[in-house]
Amino acid sequence: MKRENTDTVRRRRGDEHPGETDWARVDALSDREIEAAVAEDADAAPVLDDEFWASAEMVIPAGRKERITLRLDEEVLDHFRGLGRGYQTRINTVLRAYVRQQQKTGRKRRAG
Repeated sequence: MKRENTDTVRRRRGDEHPGETDWARVDALSDREIEAAVAEDADAAPVLDDEFWASAEMVIPAGRKERITLRLDEEVLDHFRGLGRGYQTRINTVLRAYVRQQQKTGRKRRAG
């Protein structure tokens, strides 16, 4: 699968679009009004309450990384590269999540 050519559009600093947000109205909202609006919006992420934070897991990045050569399917590599800068870090994050899940389910590494 060949990568398609893409055009990059860059904007110059100061070339800003003013947007349509009424920031004065947003600033005037109370926390209760914001939480009610979020609760009514099906597309909004949930409000992170005490229950969420009680079960949250802090993920500390691994200290040292080792440079290796890894062969990946073209489709997999195209997907991650298509996500933009930091694609190698994202691949590492997906692999780390897989390893953690395997450890939680008690799957053992094969010797050798």
